[in-house]
Amino acid sequence: MTALGSVRRRLFGIPAPRKVFSKPGFEPEAWQRFAPVAESLALGYNATLEDSNAAVLGVRLQGVDPVFSGFAYEGAGMGLGALDLMNPRKKRLDTFLDGPGSSHIYTVYVGLGLALARLRRQPERYLGDLDPLLGWAIVDGYGFHGGFFERRRYITKTARPNHLSTQCHSLFDQGLGRAIWFSSGARIDRAAETVARFQPDRHGDLWNGVGMACAYGGGTDQAGLDRICQIAERYRDRLAWGAATAAWTRVLAGNQASHTDLACQVFGGISSKDAAEVLTRGRHEIAASGSPTPISAWRSHFTATAATV
Repeated sequence: MTALGSVRRRLFGIPAPRKVFSKPGFEPEAWQRFAPVAESLALGYNATLEDSNAAVLGVRLQGVDPVFSGFAYEGAGMGLGALDLMNPRKKRLDTFLDGPGSSHIYTVYVGLGLALARLRRQPERYLGDLDPLLGWAIVDGYGFHGGFFERRRYITKTARPNHLSTQCHSLFDQGLGRAIWFSSGARIDRAAETVARFQPDRHGDLWNGVGMACAYGGGTDQAGLDRICQIAERYRDRLAWGAATAAWTRVLAGNQASHTDLACQVFGGISSKDAAEVLTRGRHEIAASGSPTPISAWRSHFTATAATV
C-alpha cells in the first residue's frame, strides 16, 4: 500500500460492508446469502484506493474467488472511476481496461456507474468516452446505487429518475431490479412484492434486473428460479435476457458459475455458453448498426436469435 493509498483508504474506504445490509428495507437473509458479494466488491474498491496502479491492482484481484471476482472488479471500477472523476488527467480507468480489467469490462463499467452516482455526476455526460454499447452499463450501476443507497426515494416511493434522459430509464430500472434482488436476500415473494409496487410500465426492466442479479450472483435453486418464472411469466423474455447478459459477462471473464448456467436453462431454455455466443455475435452487429438505443437493440437481437439456437 502506498502512503497516499493509506490516507485514501482511511478517509474513503469501505470499512464494514455489512452496515449497508442493516439499513431499513434489507431482509436479514440479504447479508447471510450475499456477504461474499458485498465483501468482494468492498475488497476491489479498497484495493484501488490503496494502490491504483493497474498492474498492482490486477495482481490483487487475481486472489479473489473466481465466482465473486466480477464483484471485485466492479468495486475496482467504482474506485478507479471515483479517482478519475476527481482528477481526470490520470485516466486510471482507461489504463486498467486496456490491461487486467479488459475481460471484466461490463462489471467495471457498472462500478463506474456507482462512482458517478456517489459523486452526483450525470452518467450521460460520460457515455461518449466509453464503449458505444457496453458503456451504457454505467446507467445500470447508477440505478443500482439508487436502489441501495437512496432506497426510500427510488424503491419505497418508486420515484422515476426524471433527471436522466428517457433513454436511460430502462437501464436505471434494471439496476433497481438488481438492488431489489440482493436487498431482498433472494426471498422471491418479497422481491416480487417490491416490483409489484412500481408502475406497470416499469415491471419489465425491473424483472430484467432481478433475472440478471440471480443469474450472476446466485441466491436460489431451481425451485426458486421456477417460482420466479411462475410469478413473472409475462416477462419471461426479460428474465432470459438478464440471465444471458450474466452468462456473457462470466464467459468473457472466464469465471463461469453453475448457478448462471442453471438460470439460463430455466429462464431461456438455453445454456450459458450458447447464450454468451449469441450475445457475442449480436454485440458486433449492434455496434456496427449505430443504434441510438444499443442495449435495447442487443436485447431484441438476443430474443430473436436465441429461439433458433
